Parts: sequence; structure tokens; C-alpha cells
Amino acid sequence: MDATIKKKSRGTGFFCWKTCDILKKIDRKEKLPMKRPFISREKLKQITETYPTPFHLYDEAGIRQTARALHQAFSWNPGFKEYFAIKATPNPAILKILKEEGCGVDCASYVELLMAQKLGFTGQEIMFSSNNTPAEEMFFARQLGATINLDAYEDVAFLQSVATLPEVISCRYNPGGVFELGTDIMDHPEEAKFGMTKEQLIQAFIELKILGVKRFGIHALLASNTVSNDYYPELAKQLFQLAVEVVEKTGVTLDFVNLSGGVGVNYKPEDQPNDIAVIGEGVRRAYEDILVPAGLDQVKIYTELGRFMLASHGLLVTHVTHKKQTYRTYLGVDASAVNLLRPAMYGAYHHITNLDRPDGETEVVDIVGSLCENNDKFAKNREFPVSEIGDLLVIHDTGAHGYSMGYQYNAKLRSAEILLEESGQTRLIRRAEKPEDYFATLYGFDFEK
Repeated sequence: MDATIKKKSRGTGFFCWKTCDILKKIDRKEKLPMKRPFISREKLKQITETYPTPFHLYDEAGIRQTARALHQAFSWNPGFKEYFAIKATPNPAILKILKEEGCGVDCASYVELLMAQKLGFTGQEIMFSSNNTPAEEMFFARQLGATINLDAYEDVAFLQSVATLPEVISCRYNPGGVFELGTDIMDHPEEAKFGMTKEQLIQAFIELKILGVKRFGIHALLASNTVSNDYYPELAKQLFQLAVEVVEKTGVTLDFVNLSGGVGVNYKPEDQPNDIAVIGEGVRRAYEDILVPAGLDQVKIYTELGRFMLASHGLLVTHVTHKKQTYRTYLGVDASAVNLLRPAMYGAYHHITNLDRPDGETEVVDIVGSLCENNDKFAKNREFPVSEIGDLLVIHDTGAHGYSMGYQYNAKLRSAEILLEESGQTRLIRRAEKPEDYFATLYGFDFEK
């Protein structure tokens, strides 16, 4: 809403601008669009009596349900495998749940590889998709037997210089140009630093085959967080056509096509969520139309659906701590961009629910944290139920790229992570940071205990 009606009034020696609308409460007969949290207000109140806000809360039942729906959607492909992107939610308890549901992991760094190893992921349960990769990380991936996904043609020589070549390897494709669905521009691959051209990929396959690699994979990500059942089928169509051409020109044995990520969630309540069953069927049709006639009916399908798997099964729980009125109305909360960076970094929308006052009068507010940065805002100019200090809020869809993107600006400490188990019980799966954690790397360097 636009709150722009302003009056000029004379004060004591200066002019004061007032925005009349910020103080006016809005009585709406129509309810605001809503999202329903996976936990009741009463249950969450009990949890906050044990664990102070802010904290991230995850829903085990929802995570398992989504994993099973994904596997069902792609059950037509015997070799199907989901490689959950650790970067989305790097918590051992979550990764163990996904391992139990048959998922592998996608890693992009040494520590992610180390976490995967410590959790019992082995060999081809690990996909290593990195870029500008340090030599020691590439070497460690080879030690673990991970499937390496080369980001650049130049990485063929680089991998040879640091480790032995594996029997199975993947190359990441970037088609350049603009990726479109119908008349909608979804993303601009030509601006992405990731992947190699078609010509580079074909040359890499030729050289790697000569060097002894036995089986090959193709990987690509052409758009991020798409809320469309058409994205994956269109991506699959393009990659399957590429696969046929590459096999014809190189004679390699194609083992898999990795559709990577890009299937998103409906952050806005008015948007329709993706239907993974419809998506899986669309990919199957493209597979039958393109790969099967080319004699490639044994090709496995892989995915890396970090956001789709976890985002909607996480909440950032926070309390209103301050209310301020100047040229806007500000609701101050005890969470900040330290806990959820996406709104500050990307201007991303996350729906917010006041569990204490979900209905009734509304007002236009900014919902803000306490960092010394003006972009520390979870919502800007948003119509929201009139709230008071002490109200309990939940920020939706924070299960992926939530905690993991946290940082320590202003010496703010990262929050706890809590799992709501299928039984209805809760358990701490990462404690909140303490000042000693922040100081740990400083002791002995002009700073003492």
C-alpha cells in the first residue's frame, strides 16, 4: 500500500513532515492472504518457554513427506537419485533424515565434504559441484570417491594435476543467452559464472574419454526458484537433446543427467505451489520422447532440490520487541538478517504471521531487526495485523538458505535450530552461539580470556 499523504507543519525552528497514513489503522473486511504454520500457537508458545527466540524450527514429518513425494514422482526412472544440496540446510540431524529417505548429498566445499563423510555418506552418494575449486578440495573429493561435476573446461587439466581421474565424471553445461518459458524470461544463463559452453563440454568429453573415463554425466541449472510445473520438463527437454547430440559426437557412455535445482516454493501465499507429481510426469514424457528413441533408455535422472525439499518445512520464530513510529511504523523483532539474510540481500519476500493476532485491524509496517544496516528488514510497507510488543511471529519458508546464510555482523550471534519430531516432541539440533564462540578465534591475538 502507498502511504504518501503528507502534511507540512511548523515545529520549533524546523519543518516536520508527517505521514498521516502510518498512524491510521485499516479495518479490512477481506482477510489478508495467509500461510498456515506447521505448528499450533499453543505448541510453539510451549517451545519458547524452553528456547528463547529467535530460533529456526524444522518439521520432520513435512521433510519426510516431501522426500517421499519426490521419489514417487520419479519412480519411473530406476536410477533416480536426489542429491540434497548441503548448502541449503547444513545440519546433521536434517541430513540424517534425508539419508534415511534415500537421498544423497551435493557438496561444494571441503567442510561440506567433511560433514558428508562424518555422516556416513560414501562414494557415489556424494555429488561434488564446485567452482574455482581449491586443489585440496578436489583431491579430497577424489579420496571420498564422490562424483565430481566439473564446472569449467579448464578443470579437465586442473583435475589431472591434483588427482587421478575417476571412472565416472560429470560436466556442467551453460547454454548462454536467456532462458525462457513461453513468453516469460526466467533467468539469464549468459550472466552466470557457472558451467561451460556446448563446444567446451563436447571437447571435455572427448579428452576425458581418451584419458580413461568410462561413464559421463551432464548437469545444468538454468533458473532459480521457479514456481512453475513447466521448468523441469523444459530443462529436461533441452538437456536430453544435448545428451543425444553429445553421445553422437563423442561416443561416450552417458550414465546420468543431473537436472540440479531450480524448482522453488511459493514464498507468497497467493502463488500456487509446485506439484512434484506433475513435474515428474513432464520429465518422464520428455525422457520417452527424446532419450528412449536414441537408445539412451538406461540414463539415470538426478536432482539437487535443496530449496524444494526444505524451505517450506522451516520457520524463523521471533518476538516483537519494539514498536516505533516516525515516517513509517516499525515493528522491531529479536531476529535480524543474521538469522535470515534473503530479504536483505535479494529483497526476497517471506510471509510473516502474527500468531497472537492473526486477524483483525491491520496497518502498514516495516518489520525490522536490530542491525546497524537499513536493509535489515523482513518486510517493507507491508499490510500486517496491528501488533504489540511481546507478540509471537513466525517467518515462513526459512528451512532452506535460512540459517545457512547467517553471519555475525554487529557481533550478533547465530541462533539455535530445533527439530519438531514426528512424535510431536522437540529437540535441539544446534545450540545458539555464545560470546565465547565469537571470541574463540581471537584468543591469543591481542585478546585474552
